[in-house]
Amino acid sequence: MSTCEWPSTDPMMITYHDTEWGNPVHDDRLWFEFIVLDAFQAGLSWRTVLHKRDNFRAAFDNFDPVAVAAFDEAKISELMENPGIIRNQLKIRSSVTNARAFLKIQQEFGSFDQYIWKFTDGKVVQSTLHSLKEMPAKTELSDRISKDLINRGFKFVGSTIVYAFLQAAGVVNDHLLHCFRYKELGG
Repeated sequence: MSTCEWPSTDPMMITYHDTEWGNPVHDDRLWFEFIVLDAFQAGLSWRTVLHKRDNFRAAFDNFDPVAVAAFDEAKISELMENPGIIRNQLKIRSSVTNARAFLKIQQEFGSFDQYIWKFTDGKVVQSTLHSLKEMPAKTELSDRISKDLINRGFKFVGSTIVYAFLQAAGVVNDHLLHCFRYKELGG
């Protein structure tokens, strides 16, 4: 069975690729999880974040945006002492800021899901990539969404980070053409 090469031989990365990456997301809690985790990935590898994912889920109240929006200085200090997560104060604080902005989008659009999918008219963008070398770090779509999120008060949502969560959440099918998941996901 042919697959994308990026998971390498890491069992957790392989499972993530084979069962989750690129599945179209329509659940706001999962959207918030991807936004938070991809912000923590900035400057690091996805493997590092993925191996700490369960710790992040526990530390960030299963990525409940209402709970995270209520985090106070005591909670931020507690997170800074948590060795199970990436202890970057700017990224931790941005998660709280982003939770508050996320809730405002939910109020305005009914859900974050309705907001984000409007950028593609509810359709998955099907890439036609033959190799990882062809995979972009960002696109015009991620540029537009990044700009809109920044205007709405989000932090750590540059175009590259946005593109990563669009890939993870299935707005973009960036599985390689030869990968078995490409066709499974409508390619």
